Amino acid sequence: MTEAPGPLRRWVLAARPRTLPAATVPVVVGTSLIRPQSINWLNSALCLVVALALQIGTNYANDYSDGVRGTDEVRVGPFRLTASRLVNARRVRDVAFTWFFVGAVAGLVLASRTSWWLVAIGVTAILAGWLYTGGPRPYGYLGLGELFVFVYFGMVATVGTAYVQHLSIPTRAWWLGVATGFMACALLEANNLRDVQGDRAAGKRTLAARLGRARASTLYLVCVVGALVGIAGAGHYVVGVVALVAYMPALRLAYSDLNGRELLPMLKYSARSQLQVGALLTVVLALRIGL
Repeated sequence: MTEAPGPLRRWVLAARPRTLPAATVPVVVGTSLIRPQSINWLNSALCLVVALALQIGTNYANDYSDGVRGTDEVRVGPFRLTASRLVNARRVRDVAFTWFFVGAVAGLVLASRTSWWLVAIGVTAILAGWLYTGGPRPYGYLGLGELFVFVYFGMVATVGTAYVQHLSIPTRAWWLGVATGFMACALLEANNLRDVQGDRAAGKRTLAARLGRARASTLYLVCVVGALVGIAGAGHYVVGVVALVAYMPALRLAYSDLNGRELLPMLKYSARSQLQVGALLTVVLALRIGL
């Protein structure tokens, strides 16, 4: 029997560190669209706090909602607090709300420095984070999780970060929002592909669960291709080739005959690929290299 993680480590694991590139990469890429000498570093830092707080809050919210619904009873993925019964469910919920509050405060400060329209976007982001697996009809159970991830951890995070620099949006921000959005979706698919069998048994109808293990592998490929299209649309063709190579280990797992726990490395590979591609894009954008 696997030994339970300690009091601090269990919270760190439940925050799901391997999903955090989905919040970090779009903010860094969006900032890199601006010439270094013109970057508003405080606004960028506030964007990063908002993105990370929403990601961590959503992870804890999912932990709570899936746990109380019983859909995590047979768990093959990362450690969960609520399902493990090592932490009271209400405490997990309260910590999720605390992270949403941190994101809201940072977002209000950012809005006061830029545009109050950001408040409306922030409210919808928090609601989307909670209702992903919470509420009476969680949309994550209806196969709509990819839409949330693409919009908020792609378009909103990348385009929004570029916008709060000087209240204008560079054209490439839209293409790079597509790229980061699909990379974030690839992270989600790595998670959902692994959990297809358990989600189907629990009635959690993610898009991967609806498609089934074999066809869901193509869904992961679509996410990778979507990221390549976004990178190419921004004019960074060499980066696109590097991205394809970076995602090959995860793609091989997606199209393998492996299931369940055997697919655990896929999330690690996807997170690593997003970090690598994001770092390369950041360097290329910062140095104004036409790759």
